[in-house]
Amino acid sequence: MIDLTINEKQLQRTVERAKEKNIIIPTFEQMKNPELIPEKIKEKLKDIGLWDVNSLNLFRITWKNEPVKEGGLYSGVNYIELPEEITGVPARIIALAGKWFPTGAHKVGATFGCLVPRLVTGQFDPTHHKAVWPSTGNYCRGGAYNSQLLSCESIAILPEGMSQERFEWLSKVAGEVIATPGCESNVKEIFDKTWELRRTRDNVMIFNQFEELGNHLWHYEVTGHAMEEVLNEVMGPNDKYAGVCLTSGSAGTLGCGDYLKEVYPLSKIAVGEALQCPTLLENGYGDHRIEGIGDKHVPWIHNVKNTDMVIAIDDNDSLGVIRLFNEPAGQEFLKEELGVSEDLIAKLPWIGISGVANILSCIKFAKYYELTKNDVVLTVLTDSMELYGSRLKEMRERMGKYEKIDAAVDYHKHLSAIKTDNLQELTYKDRKRIHNLKYYTWIEQQGKELDELNAQWYDYDNYWGSVHKQKDKIDELINEFNERTGLLK
Repeated sequence: MIDLTINEKQLQRTVERAKEKNIIIPTFEQMKNPELIPEKIKEKLKDIGLWDVNSLNLFRITWKNEPVKEGGLYSGVNYIELPEEITGVPARIIALAGKWFPTGAHKVGATFGCLVPRLVTGQFDPTHHKAVWPSTGNYCRGGAYNSQLLSCESIAILPEGMSQERFEWLSKVAGEVIATPGCESNVKEIFDKTWELRRTRDNVMIFNQFEELGNHLWHYEVTGHAMEEVLNEVMGPNDKYAGVCLTSGSAGTLGCGDYLKEVYPLSKIAVGEALQCPTLLENGYGDHRIEGIGDKHVPWIHNVKNTDMVIAIDDNDSLGVIRLFNEPAGQEFLKEELGVSEDLIAKLPWIGISGVANILSCIKFAKYYELTKNDVVLTVLTDSMELYGSRLKEMRERMGKYEKIDAAVDYHKHLSAIKTDNLQELTYKDRKRIHNLKYYTWIEQQGKELDELNAQWYDYDNYWGSVHKQKDKIDELINEFNERTGLLK
């Protein structure tokens, strides 16, 4: 369970800091239902930009922001539905859009779920501690951003091979940025850096997204309920929710699948990864270019026993589709040759590299299970092309100007030709094999307890169910914290 032990002495200092900095903390319930946010806060948000470093933007950590960059309030859940003209399958593939969170990625929610419980219990003292955010990209961005909003000092850790946009933005927001060797699949190097910081600094607190149960809980509660709302909106009486497909990363977003399985018990959870680093599929290793996915290990917070399928995506397919969706000649091809609407084409830049991988996973999932027009498959777009302009530039420089013939090749090679290869429907023993891989990373290397690893599998309902029940207690602690600051009076 998430540790909610109170440290009263440190909590009092945290309350005083919040008073001084005028910090009000939203509840999980308000993130799910922004209509519960006080009117005086909504009024102030009308003058604040979506990415502004302003503590009131904590109240924009929701899937329901108006899709505007300045002064927006709330509407319905932001999502894109991909038509059969693009996907080649009759099933309805619907993707929630992370672009309209502060920082342009939903990881601000995951980091909120990790940091805030320790703030409102007094375990993290912003007058003393520094929050360390080890990440393959968006998580450390979200952590640095929330740290600023909550008046905490931060240290961002990410591989040196990540996109230029990430480093440029972090240099302005994080207190310190540490680049570790390698690319998105070099997670061990990130972990090693956190242990070095523990040994050499006495005021750091590590918020490791791969092990923080607050990451899982935020997606179980907030993303899960957002997806349920979308299903209630789009499904007719003859429609069926088939499942959710998500690249693993930290496995936090997979928490939404746990929630949806409780509402739709026959639905499935499929987890994607890069074919160039097939850790779950083949116990494998390697480097890949689907930015934001950490590999070569199984995240501690991956509820493996509840996972139904593993799907590997060739990173060349993701990059080919990115060009198709974003180059002018690609968009022209989609419009003229496939009949894709201008409205959807305008939204295709909402899809980042890992978002394309998620969509390709949905297509493989739909083809494998022979889904029909009455089946709905869900996924998320963690971020958008706003964070990958440099990658498009690199491809142009390396491969030359993008022409309509290139668009035709990319569509037929990287999209319509997608098959059901490199996937596995998991049996009980398959899941156990993947779960057992946690031992080598988390027990041998990271010092976790074997009893807890066993509890994740053998005491399954109690272990994960106890975490899921903590949302109300955390909201209660947040309300008590706000009451002590007196800022809502």
